[in-house]
Amino acid sequence: MKVKFYGVRGSLPVCGREFEKYGGNTSCFRILRERVNRIAIVDAGTGIRNLGKEIVENGINQNIINIVFSHFHWDHIQGFPFFQPAYNPLQRIGILAMGRQGKIKDLKGIFSTQMQEDYFPIQMEMMGAQFEFLSYGDEEVIQGARVSSIPQFHKQSGGSYGFRLDDEGVSLVICTDLEHVNGIDQDIVEFARDADLLIHDGQYTKQEYENKFKGWGHSSWEHAVEVAIKANVKRLIITHHDPDHNDAFLDDLEKQCQKILPNALFAKEGMEVSV
Repeated sequence: MKVKFYGVRGSLPVCGREFEKYGGNTSCFRILRERVNRIAIVDAGTGIRNLGKEIVENGINQNIINIVFSHFHWDHIQGFPFFQPAYNPLQRIGILAMGRQGKIKDLKGIFSTQMQEDYFPIQMEMMGAQFEFLSYGDEEVIQGARVSSIPQFHKQSGGSYGFRLDDEGVSLVICTDLEHVNGIDQDIVEFARDADLLIHDGQYTKQEYENKFKGWGHSSWEHAVEVAIKANVKRLIITHHDPDHNDAFLDDLEKQCQKILPNALFAKEGMEVSV
């Protein structure tokens, strides 16, 4: 299994020379299951635009491309109208909400609303692809892989969800847009237990979190490290970087992090890792 990062920024996209190394696009990851040669996508921030171009240019052809969403804040859906495969009438696209079975009344409306005529020149029903809107339970087998979800604290959004994918004898856990309220959430630790790779929100430093951002629904990179250690994960990648954190700042944080976990990384746009 491989994971490639197309957007690792939180809150809003940024641009400028000081953001070139880590990238400025908002959240989007591609998962490649090598055994069956299938891709799946997590979140549709602005990074999904480049992913869509890559899918078309490389001639990737599969009957359905699934996009699973951690939640529906703007930085996780704003790239969706620019996803090129969504304009192919022959392409099926699954819009997946894990853990929300019976909790979402109008999943389609979440996406069609941002594409109303007042906001966007092309409405969703005009895009062309065949969309399937699916709300799943906490644990499902999807195209032969076991996918689990867990609710996370993410203020004012009805929460977000973390994901665990067990396939090909390895396990991948993605926990972004979560806050550990009153200490590390033990449920998250158990959810990530013994994972081969944990991708975890680390938008703030400990000082930023304590002094300004407590209650905002995000973690510090120190929280991510603590989860990784307690859960005995083999590898940690920290994502959802704050838009005010430039390359030099993130380089320094990564060095601090690696003093504790030598093989930990801060996610960079375009980076691909094997699980």
